[in-house]
Amino acid sequence: MTVHPSLQNYADAWTHSIEAIAALVGPLAEGDWNRRTPCPGWSVRDVVSHVIGMECEMLGDPRPIHTLPRDLYHVKDEFSRYMEMQVDVRRHHTSPEMTAELEYTIIRRNRQLRNENRAPDAVVRAPLGKEQTLEVAMRMRAFDVWAHEQDLRTALGEPGDLDSLGAQVARDTLLAALPKVVAKKAGAPRNSAVVFDVHGPVEFMRTVRVDAEGRGTVDGAPSLGPAVTLALDWETYVRLACGRVRAAAVADRVKVDGDQELADAILREFAVTP
Repeated sequence: MTVHPSLQNYADAWTHSIEAIAALVGPLAEGDWNRRTPCPGWSVRDVVSHVIGMECEMLGDPRPIHTLPRDLYHVKDEFSRYMEMQVDVRRHHTSPEMTAELEYTIIRRNRQLRNENRAPDAVVRAPLGKEQTLEVAMRMRAFDVWAHEQDLRTALGEPGDLDSLGAQVARDTLLAALPKVVAKKAGAPRNSAVVFDVHGPVEFMRTVRVDAEGRGTVDGAPSLGPAVTLALDWETYVRLACGRVRAAAVADRVKVDGDQELADAILREFAVTP
């Protein structure tokens, strides 16, 4: 790898997760590709199709010209329509076609990473014709591939990698979204604090503080008098934050101390992935 040192962690996390995906789906029988995953509306085949499609976009490949069916209930907005295109175009691909394309895409992306010498702030293409920095793009690919690795592991009954490099990237990515969840979406009171106590393969305690103007920040310092403390395991945290499960379905895995109404509002708005 010749990527900039600040990007190496994302490259390593991406490599670990995408190779894990390849290992998971390589031996699957044809019928197993149709198993439902926790990702709304997507089967194992759909998740792998999405991963392939997004990596092809990182490679600069043209997007497929394809018309989506009108009856896809999980396609609700422009962003989900954009993401669905790479998925639906592969919906009738066979197991050998899927594994071959995944393998070839990984080879191409590994070659791209070996030759990557752009600076972290270099501008690259983003979904919906937008732009983003290379650093953001690589961080989001590492996070996305790890999250979908977990979708596949759940669907196939093969748990693992909850403490991998990708999990560390996911933690930092999800934590960055907490201030908006607590202060803006859930409407936590001004001059208040909310503590998240997460245990399991990835452990951390973070405090979201809402200032006098209603702005939220997150830090690792404890709060002496939080409005609410939420204690939960890492896997549940990820499933909630990635929109894979509703709070009511995992209520027995979330311990709430303090303002129950605020806790309910936070958990209701906890999903931060599109």
